[in-house]
Amino acid sequence: MESKKQFFLECYELGIIKFGRFTLKSGIESPFYVDLRPLASDPKILKRLANYLLDMLPLDNFDLICGVPYAALPMATAMSLESYLPLIIKRKEAKDYGTKKMIEGIYTKGQNCLLVEDVITSGKSLLETIPEIEDEGITVSDIVVVLDREQGGKEMLEGKGYRVHTLFTISEVCKMLKEEGHLTDDEVLRIDDFLKGNIVKFEEKKRASYETKLANAEHSVAKKLLEISLEKKSNLIVSADVITTQELLDLAEKVGPHIVALKTHIDIITDFDPDTTILPLKDLATKYNFMLMEDRKFADIGNTQELQFSYGIYKISNWADFVTSHVIGGYEALDCFLNVGVVAIVGMSSKGTLTNKNYQEEALKIAQSHPNVIGGVSQKQLPEELLLFTPGVNMGDSGDGKGQQYQTPEYVFKNLQTDFMIVGRGIYKAEDAEKAALNYKIAGWNAYLESL
Repeated sequence: MESKKQFFLECYELGIIKFGRFTLKSGIESPFYVDLRPLASDPKILKRLANYLLDMLPLDNFDLICGVPYAALPMATAMSLESYLPLIIKRKEAKDYGTKKMIEGIYTKGQNCLLVEDVITSGKSLLETIPEIEDEGITVSDIVVVLDREQGGKEMLEGKGYRVHTLFTISEVCKMLKEEGHLTDDEVLRIDDFLKGNIVKFEEKKRASYETKLANAEHSVAKKLLEISLEKKSNLIVSADVITTQELLDLAEKVGPHIVALKTHIDIITDFDPDTTILPLKDLATKYNFMLMEDRKFADIGNTQELQFSYGIYKISNWADFVTSHVIGGYEALDCFLNVGVVAIVGMSSKGTLTNKNYQEEALKIAQSHPNVIGGVSQKQLPEELLLFTPGVNMGDSGDGKGQQYQTPEYVFKNLQTDFMIVGRGIYKAEDAEKAALNYKIAGWNAYLESL
């Protein structure tokens, strides 16, 4: 069996690495240039490359395989053929006709995808690709790369929790080429100096602190929510998915000291009464300094939403501090929510949700421009001026079997840069709801501090 060195030298003969003086896309001058596209023109080498890459991986961990466009597409295809892992194709850009899909192929939400890249430098192209795959409900945990230029990309991605497997590094490539007389000592020294002096760090914008968001907040509800958060050192919202008044009040009494808001579904309370349900609930909110978030998820034309908001037996406008609303009715449909804040439903956490990328982009435009909107519910980052509310947070489970996908506090604060995490069953179904709320409060606050 050939050695890894022999295989690389055969690849090198195809002209995949050039040495000299090259200006990179970043504007930096480099003493070498890597282009692995010629490998796709030699079927035997491509097949062997696929097997070298597959041999490094725990294949049982993956359901799908995908190549970063464009150079890695033939590599991923060859790996799919050798491993029988189904291939999905990530487009460089969506078509403006037909399905307008970014991801082509047959897949199921919740599957784990192996991502294939030809060369890694800063990792920027991977950071652009991964969210578009994850937007489809597909998990990305591992990335396999043919050549690491050793300029910070691998370390950056590993710092974000991804496992990065590399077949070659530029250092070992240079060592092999020097041994074979293809590089002089001076050329190797020049490359070493370049790598030491030009580590490319993908600049990430730091998340805004609560203090900064408070200073910039315009809506009174957003201001109050941030003030409570800073005062209580909490970013926890508990979802009270209970069905009786007594359960609701008992839960509010237990978790009240630790939360910034209690999220209700008031229409599931089987014995609702304004005097015995709402009045004591408001008293508890005052006693423990938390706000009331009615998760009504309004989704109708403006006139109907106004009636649902202000009339009927619930009279939500009389007691809720902020409400959730879809934006499917358009900008003007949100005008009816006077004197409360609106949290726009930009994306949902359930498996199979129809809030795809195109919907999210249009919903976000409305959320950013409407004065009643204080933030959004989403499974991805939102613009800094909006507060991000992330549901589906659970420290113990990954899902509930009914389509709900859970994330940890560490993940949502570090990766999504969420502002407020929403926890339901992890607290109200806990043996000790008060203790569970305290644990989530501490975990959420520590995760926020570590994300700054």
